[in-house]
Amino acid sequence: MTPTIDLSGVSKSFGPIHAVRDVSFSLKEGEIVALVGHNGAGKTTLIKMMLGLIRPSAGTVRVLGEDPSTGAPEVRTRLGYLPENVSFNPALTGTETLRFYSALKRAGRGQIRGLLERVGLAGAADRRVRTYSKGMRQRLGLAQALLGQPKVLLLDEPTTGLDPASRRDFYRFLDELRDSGSTILLSSHALSELEGRADHVIIVGRGLKIADGTLDELRRIARLPTRIRVKLAEGKERRLEGGRDWREVNGHMLEIDAAPEDKVELLRAAVRAEIADLDVTPPTLDELYAHFQDIEKEAGR
Repeated sequence: MTPTIDLSGVSKSFGPIHAVRDVSFSLKEGEIVALVGHNGAGKTTLIKMMLGLIRPSAGTVRVLGEDPSTGAPEVRTRLGYLPENVSFNPALTGTETLRFYSALKRAGRGQIRGLLERVGLAGAADRRVRTYSKGMRQRLGLAQALLGQPKVLLLDEPTTGLDPASRRDFYRFLDELRDSGSTILLSSHALSELEGRADHVIIVGRGLKIADGTLDELRRIARLPTRIRVKLAEGKERRLEGGRDWREVNGHMLEIDAAPEDKVELLRAAVRAEIADLDVTPPTLDELYAHFQDIEKEAGR
């Protein structure tokens, strides 16, 4: 299967500043990809190269099989983008704003009302954008990005300003787009939001790609412990088989950090005991992110 996005040995320098250094990765259709990294890690530069707004200093970028910097209409019309900070003409209404962008994208106007309904702006469609809250402008930006039913969607901090209900609806919509075959790249600092929603995670730091894989693959590489916590049945002795590393928590629970090779045996010890409850918490995306960033700092590249 031909990748929808393919970066090979991509670097980008701005004078003496190396914003991106020898980054390679491929994305396929029908997946949600999280691009994570601290401010200045190179995320926005990578997105701008995928959009064709800037050219790489070295390496190649291909989006839907084409070089996006050539401005090929077959790429632009099938590519959606939501910047971190959306800005629209405040004098236009929501409907007029989408009409303007649909004309630029040659997407047609037939889907405008449906998109406004989908992002929760149907009731404000004829209001001036100047009256919109930050969250409403963000939702209008998402509707703009979805014009033309793009095959590739690049979203930079897309849930900024959205309330919890709107965030839930937003991710449900992304799942539908993924299931229809779209490739969705999410650049975000909200790592807890992305956990369980991203099929593929790319971690960047100081312009380098420092980790790339599914959450399970990154966990295997990092070998961080899994936290096992049990609540013992009333009146039972507050200890378990498996050694002295079980520690008491809140006076009524036992907890242990299990190395990958010990996890199964410790779980068996827990279920052999008379317990009232059991929680197993694998390393979170936040913990994996910190782990790989620490390794990169120690490498000092």
